[in-house]
Amino acid sequence: MDTILDIKHLTKDFGGLRALDKIDLQLKPKEILAIIGPNGAGKTTLFNCITGMYSPTNGDIILWKSKQPIRLNGLKPNRITEHGLARTFQNIRLFQNMTALENVMIGKHCRTQTGILGAITRHVKSRHEEIQIVKESYQWLKRFDLDSYADEYAKHLPYGVQRRLEIARAMATEPVVLLLDEPAAGLNPQETQDLNDLIHQLRQDETISVILIEHDMRLVMKISDRIAVLDYGRKIAEGTPFDIQNNPIVIKAYLGEDCDS
Repeated sequence: MDTILDIKHLTKDFGGLRALDKIDLQLKPKEILAIIGPNGAGKTTLFNCITGMYSPTNGDIILWKSKQPIRLNGLKPNRITEHGLARTFQNIRLFQNMTALENVMIGKHCRTQTGILGAITRHVKSRHEEIQIVKESYQWLKRFDLDSYADEYAKHLPYGVQRRLEIARAMATEPVVLLLDEPAAGLNPQETQDLNDLIHQLRQDETISVILIEHDMRLVMKISDRIAVLDYGRKIAEGTPFDIQNNPIVIKAYLGEDCDS
């Protein structure tokens, strides 16, 4: 299988404004694809369409699982999560009055088998599943070096720790595609490097594909297998980091003469 996520002619209109204009993108298994462009280019709108927060005006979003196509258009966000897509947000959306462990446990919710009745009656199967969820959630905290924060409320955690916790919660849903919306925003250089290492390790160990929106060009060029560039809702370029770094249109419009400047 050459493609795990196939986006075809994706269009999104808001009244008379066209936020996305016939976007075509394909994501390969275990690939890291970066989406770049200026503010207002349509990057987050693209994520919102993929994850069910917006319904596309036209086009298709197809997830390939077990060699079978699943059309995601029109599905609710929770159903899309169940199919294997998970995301983080530009503005962190943790449950601030819950602990780090409880936040990750929320991510496990879509994989539980016990229904509402089981949760109320707390029969044997329900209790066993709850214990298993706690164990697995704690293991995710350990994977992200967050186990020491397990009982801390999210609102008390340092900013960089909250960023990692949000990714840990997304990974707890057992995704095949992880969407990261500006994961390096607000991080210092060391935290950004740690993020780069973490994403590569997750891709290797969990066999996931990653799409990220990011303004940190150093991270984008270092981490990406491929980059797509949006401008006013249109894809104007796509290629390897070397291709994009040396594309005159992209250099002039977005990167400047030196992407490290």
